[in-house]
Amino acid sequence: MYPEHSPQPDPALRHRRGAARLTVLRDGEPLADADLTVEQTGHDFGFGCIGFDFVPLHGGELDPDGDEAARLTALAEQWLDVFNWSTLPFYWAQFEPERGRPRTEQLRRTAEWFRSRGVTLKGHPLVWHTLTAPWLLDLATDEIERLQRERIRRDVGDFRGLIGMWDAINEVVIMPVFTAEANGITRLARRLGRVGTIRLAFEEARASNPSATLLLNDFDMSSAYDTLIEAVLEAGIQVDAIGLQSHMHQGWWGEEKTLRVLDKFSRYGLPLHFTEMTLVSGDLMPAHVVDLNDHVVDTWPSTPDGEARQAEELEAHLRLLWQHPSVASATYWGISDVGAWLGAPAGLIRADGTPKPAYDALRRLVKGEWWTAPTTLRTDAAGRVEVEGWRGTHRLTAGGASASFSLTAPTADLILSLD
Repeated sequence: MYPEHSPQPDPALRHRRGAARLTVLRDGEPLADADLTVEQTGHDFGFGCIGFDFVPLHGGELDPDGDEAARLTALAEQWLDVFNWSTLPFYWAQFEPERGRPRTEQLRRTAEWFRSRGVTLKGHPLVWHTLTAPWLLDLATDEIERLQRERIRRDVGDFRGLIGMWDAINEVVIMPVFTAEANGITRLARRLGRVGTIRLAFEEARASNPSATLLLNDFDMSSAYDTLIEAVLEAGIQVDAIGLQSHMHQGWWGEEKTLRVLDKFSRYGLPLHFTEMTLVSGDLMPAHVVDLNDHVVDTWPSTPDGEARQAEELEAHLRLLWQHPSVASATYWGISDVGAWLGAPAGLIRADGTPKPAYDALRRLVKGEWWTAPTTLRTDAAGRVEVEGWRGTHRLTAGGASASFSLTAPTADLILSLD
């Protein structure tokens, strides 16, 4: 069951493969000696991208017949053709700019649009010192803590059933010492400490949705994050996955660093989510810049050479993540150059709506090399057939009837009844 244009899977990728012994039934009886078609319909791996672009479109902010709605509608088709996970924005300053008036319905409509198309959703973030509500500054620290706890419970509860995964807290390594802007959350983190603030985020989110997948997320890949994770786990806080940011505006990490990061953080036995990936397709940000936000330019164009480099490096980076059994997802931080973070040409789609080589490279992997092509198989006299392919959802079709199943284990015994 392999695409004709793709090589046989590397034996080292067995962790990405699944197999099943299917018994196919029709009207309660085995479908014996029959031809059928099996095709992949979705990935188990999270190929993600932020969905921020589409909040104005589906949240009701735009004229549905206007040019911007048309641009975003076309962009959405490109998005859905390669991605199956989406991160939605819950930055407190934007989500609740006026105290007591959260933009719940706008985000809910966007979340429902994604979910109706089979996309797995994550909310980002529940606690962060940047883009936090400015009205917290006038409050006492005790009141900030109370409101932060209430905010977590409210938003996780309001989106339960739509969003089951959250960056519970973001960039805690720097949180208590952050001085770039005044904010109430840094003040709270100084009082509670890093571990105490993390405990607050995880326990409140867990109380509102016990089945939620909760991430600890950071950009700091140094021993400081490593030490923090150890302290959090030793404190008995249940972390479901480790979030690793990789904004590579100053150039690709390269194989050596990527493998070093994977080795360091996989030792905890938790799934690794590469939560924020970017690679620019223009001039690289100077290496001396410490805080990426400090690099401000009038224009930052995409270039042919930069686009070729971006495509090559994105593929190389994804292959390393795909090969590592601890990595569960990889989320790109923005499909389009329009509105891209820091104005960087880091999108996979140009401002004019045309795909860059990096988009094409990603699609070749997601829907080509790492996609099980439709294959014709035949059941035996007992209606049985063996199937192998990339882990994810698949559909079996015979005589106009079909049934869906998932490949998620080395070998599983499944019974399928055709509709």
